[in-house]
Amino acid sequence: MSAPAGNPFDTLEVRAEFPFGRAVDVWPGVRRITAPNPGMMTGPGTNTYLIGQRQVLVIDPADDSPAHLGAIKAAGAGAITAVLVTHAHPDHAPGARRLADELGVPIYGSEIPLVGVNTPGYAPDRVLADGEVLMSDAGPMRALRTPGHAADHICYLLENERLLFAGDHLMDGTTVVIAPPDGDMAAYLASLRRLQQEPIERIAPGHGRLMPGAQATLTQVVEHRLAREAAILKALEGHAGRRIPDLVAELYASVPKALHGLAELSVYAHLIKLAAEGRVAGSDRAGMWRRVV
Repeated sequence: MSAPAGNPFDTLEVRAEFPFGRAVDVWPGVRRITAPNPGMMTGPGTNTYLIGQRQVLVIDPADDSPAHLGAIKAAGAGAITAVLVTHAHPDHAPGARRLADELGVPIYGSEIPLVGVNTPGYAPDRVLADGEVLMSDAGPMRALRTPGHAADHICYLLENERLLFAGDHLMDGTTVVIAPPDGDMAAYLASLRRLQQEPIERIAPGHGRLMPGAQATLTQVVEHRLAREAAILKALEGHAGRRIPDLVAELYASVPKALHGLAELSVYAHLIKLAAEGRVAGSDRAGMWRRVV
């Protein structure tokens, strides 16, 4: 049965590739279970990953429904040793506590609290340091602190496979939203450049398909963000001041207006970065912004 009209992320075709409640092999030693939360922000649904067969790590349990958690436990077959969370947004972290408690295993993640969108009550049992390594029978998994999309964001690198579990740092077929106050464009770009120095060949995003050509993707995303930054600076030229909705209407003219609110958040994040660099001046999301140099 297809989804209601107007939801392109929950059709028969999408569900055939991203079935709810079933573990799908996506790489040797790696399985994906799609959470039942499809939508504009989550695509087909959040990807929950199981790494290993005999010593299993779970990344982003996402939805806390009994059906989704039951599918994770069934696929883990009693071998799950830890739950890893990329960040505390409500499409990634809600299932973590219930799953960990039911299995008697710890949650690993960041201690940094989010002040904007978050998962109420979420907290890890163990804080992961940057570079800390966890083990599964699929090989060592290294935690990489990657703030930007969210202040608490962590990517996980399955080192033997050069496979990065990217959470919302990188997405299949689209760019991620950087929404202040927890989203930080300067931190995001720095994290992307840090990942360019890592031995990554492919990306397992939090939403969508496995992405080959990781380094090309990282370069493309950095270039896209810098091009958007340059466009914002150009759009401010010759004006005493402009508001963010006016910038978005000009710079995102080809984007459906229903998405302009999200675009405003990313433009605001760019402006905060540029203001910290002394290149623009402004007050807040509702205020006027002008070019300085």
